[in-house]
Amino acid sequence: MLLSCKMQSSATLSLSQSAAASTIPKSHYTVNHSLPFSPSKPINLRFCGLRREAFLGFSSLSRSQPPQSKIRSDKINSPISASLSDNGSAPKSFDYDLVIIGAGVGGHGAALHAVEKGLKTAIIEGDVIGGTCVNRGCVPSKALLAVSGRMRDLQNEHHMKALGLQVAAAGYDRQGVADHANNLATKIRNNLTNSMKALGVDILTGVGSILGPHKVQYGKLDSPGNIVTAKDIIIATGSVPFVPKGIEVDGKTVITSDHALKLESVPDWIAIVGSGYIGLEFSDVYTALGSEVTFIEALDQLMPGFDPEIGKLAQRVLINPRKIDYHTGVFATKITPAKNGKPVTIELIDAKTKEPKDILEVDAALIATGRAPFTDGLGLDSVHVERKRGFVPVDERMRVLDFKGDPVPHLYCIGDANGKMMLAHAASAQGISVVEQLTGRDHVLNHLSIPAACFTHPEISMVGLTEPQAREKAEKEGFEVSVAKTSFKANTKALAENEGEGLAKLIYRPDNGEILGVHIFGLHAADLIHEASNAIALGTRIQDIKLAVHAHPTLSEVIDELFKSAKVMDKPPLRNSFHLNLFAINCCVAAPSRYMFSHNWWLRVLIKLKRASSNFNLLTEVLTLWGRLKLMLQAQ
Repeated sequence: MLLSCKMQSSATLSLSQSAAASTIPKSHYTVNHSLPFSPSKPINLRFCGLRREAFLGFSSLSRSQPPQSKIRSDKINSPISASLSDNGSAPKSFDYDLVIIGAGVGGHGAALHAVEKGLKTAIIEGDVIGGTCVNRGCVPSKALLAVSGRMRDLQNEHHMKALGLQVAAAGYDRQGVADHANNLATKIRNNLTNSMKALGVDILTGVGSILGPHKVQYGKLDSPGNIVTAKDIIIATGSVPFVPKGIEVDGKTVITSDHALKLESVPDWIAIVGSGYIGLEFSDVYTALGSEVTFIEALDQLMPGFDPEIGKLAQRVLINPRKIDYHTGVFATKITPAKNGKPVTIELIDAKTKEPKDILEVDAALIATGRAPFTDGLGLDSVHVERKRGFVPVDERMRVLDFKGDPVPHLYCIGDANGKMMLAHAASAQGISVVEQLTGRDHVLNHLSIPAACFTHPEISMVGLTEPQAREKAEKEGFEVSVAKTSFKANTKALAENEGEGLAKLIYRPDNGEILGVHIFGLHAADLIHEASNAIALGTRIQDIKLAVHAHPTLSEVIDELFKSAKVMDKPPLRNSFHLNLFAINCCVAAPSRYMFSHNWWLRVLIKLKRASSNFNLLTEVLTLWGRLKLMLQAQ
């Protein structure tokens, strides 16, 4: 998929339940990682699940092993299972601690994190490493979009003249552009493969299927004779392009994103069915390379998944000035490929009345109607799991749920296959979250903090709720919503680039400064969104983040001005208020008084302690003072 990295693996999975062990009791053991890991542990840098190690030489790298883990048998309520033996390798009863079926971005991210945590890990792949994102999605699409961006700049005579540049007519070599996309995918695929091998992940080639609890079979479809055992199993089989009924795909004139990324042709006129992320990005590519585009959208407006205000601005900039027309509120009920010199025909009906609307004749049609989970053949019925529209049901911890809603022991599903958030970096984050649970941490991923981006020119990015979603939530929960906006036209760096067309929008709670959503349309919006994403993930309030300093002149000042323009109710800064309480504790230690025994006073101090517990130095200081005070009281 184009918008963001998508994950798909061709590994298939079938489940059969062992009669002797249909259910497995939850483990009451957890791993205590109180000891620090080795300083030589790989640096925790990723790009779409790809670590820094993938770009380094591998001769000096070895699988990182944590020190001996301490196992405690305390019963806990959190649904955590640990599978580490004393030396960090798989216990004798299993071949592996963890087996992952599907080596897309989600599986890759989970595998690397598992090895880092000391789990003996294997990953099964029946097609190519990297899945959809690397081979048929975000990676090759960004290569095509890089070309379209440069072509668009060179073709914009007004833009070039404003910068004082004179450029002759720009052209392109179609095969050269296609080779650039293919070469990039090959390079990243090799990087992912090498990174897993270097860090000690066993790559098992073949189609994976589960024979029973802890048991996985893999190999060729006709002879999957290899069997391995594992304490825990993660399903990461990804997704495939969704093609509605009545549409005949021939791979040449009626295509999906998988075919389009090969760029085997650049049609004069192409219809794009669907105006979401995939359709928008391909419209950017095709129009830059000279094609005329017609959008076909079932809903009444284009770009229905975006914040409405951002969508309207994007339509004014990305659609209206370009060689693009559109039909909204219509279904494409039948699409026939070009044959015998006849064009592609598209039959349209009204989405509401179902009455015939129009028949289009075009050179090609791209089906960009979304993705479907690649879960056929999983055999989930053998463990009483019912898929929902093809998706594997999971809980907030990515545990697969049976038809009663109960977790299936030791079985997890991440990425596009579970449908929670069909983005590659979300799949990787889910995989890492699962590994955290397997190694003793009760971790739940906040999906509202995960950003998304559409890499058009200019770009669109978002994190959190849209304005309608935020207002609906506010009405249910009884709080107010405010909106702040800033324009790229006021940003020095954007004006220097002659790219002042853009808007940043903040949706927040004015009573407490909580960030509900941020949406950006403009130059490098996909990069700018991460300050807001991190703020949501960390629970940072607007009144704190607006004090951050940004370099000048940079595009980051768009976000700086956005937060500064937000109007939040005046409240004393938490840190200053807390330091006043800290001063009060010091006074009590120096001169105990009757007031210090007040329950309400200590309660207020403890509340401040809880809020400030993320500041380790401050917390240590308070605990030291607490100890001194306790000793003085005992002495009295």
